[in-house]
Amino acid sequence: MTRFTFCLLLLSLFTSFTTAQDGYASQNGGTTGGKGGTTTTVSAAGAFQTAIKSDTPKTVYLKGPITLSSQAQIGNNTSIIGVGTTGIINGGGLEIDRKSNVIIRNLVINKVVGDDGITIQHGAHNIWIDHNEFYSDLNHGFDYYDGQVDITHASDYVTVSYNYFHDHYKEVTLTEEKKTLGNTILPSAFVLIVLLQLPSLRPSHLSHHNHWKNVHTRTPAMRFGHVHVYNNFLENVVSQGIHSRSYNQVLIEGNVFSNSTEPGNVHVWFCDSGKDDSPADPEGDFEPDGFANLGAANDFGGGRNNITATGNFTTVSYEYSLTPLASVKAEVLANAGVGKI
Repeated sequence: MTRFTFCLLLLSLFTSFTTAQDGYASQNGGTTGGKGGTTTTVSAAGAFQTAIKSDTPKTVYLKGPITLSSQAQIGNNTSIIGVGTTGIINGGGLEIDRKSNVIIRNLVINKVVGDDGITIQHGAHNIWIDHNEFYSDLNHGFDYYDGQVDITHASDYVTVSYNYFHDHYKEVTLTEEKKTLGNTILPSAFVLIVLLQLPSLRPSHLSHHNHWKNVHTRTPAMRFGHVHVYNNFLENVVSQGIHSRSYNQVLIEGNVFSNSTEPGNVHVWFCDSGKDDSPADPEGDFEPDGFANLGAANDFGGGRNNITATGNFTTVSYEYSLTPLASVKAEVLANAGVGKI
């Protein structure tokens, strides 16, 4: 093999993994990010915020660390990729608002006070969140930090894969308004997905091969949609894990839990309901319950589920391959997070 041919082979391999490979992000025309556009490497906060904001196709490599005081706005047709293990963002997160075709990979986003690590909202679609790390701490109150990844307001065609979520209270939220819903798939990760099922409205999100560790709840939480959660590894989840509510439908397959109190849940609780938030009181809420279907076998690690309604979401519109249940933990620990793309 000539050197030229070898270089072309390497380039083709790299290119093949810079577009979304699976799940809902691979549908609706696919998610290619900045493919075919300009390439920039930045190492300062101001340069980073400027580089990611336009709608022209672009790939921005972050060689950090950098510190943000607020969320940075991402434009259409954008790929953001951390360089090695240096793509670190302290203090501020990222926002995808009414935008599409965005890829975020290999970043560390941490300790975002009063906001989300990544916010995806207002009809944003075709988003791939892959091989990132999100963390804060458990030394502050429940609401000191917000969600690590929140997907809301009719955002659709989102895949969250091979991320590491840890040391946080409220993980991932996927939620839709009652009249504008989307589809989300949630790979194994600390992700909250909220989806609502209404006639002719079906938001879709996928979450797979994510790692959640030392978290309180929302792995993910979901309202008003359809969410596929498979092959995630979840350990030390204090309260509700995969939490489907407000008519959401979730398909749960091949996930592994360790030291988790309530792996699967379809009921809702609010602080002012005056009732217990535990498997012993499935009626302790006033928000409508959701639905959960258990597909391929899961390992709930001795935790007690509170699934009282199954719904009809049993198949998805894309092809996927499940990691054998006995191999999920090893696969996720070896490959989720940064420095592994």
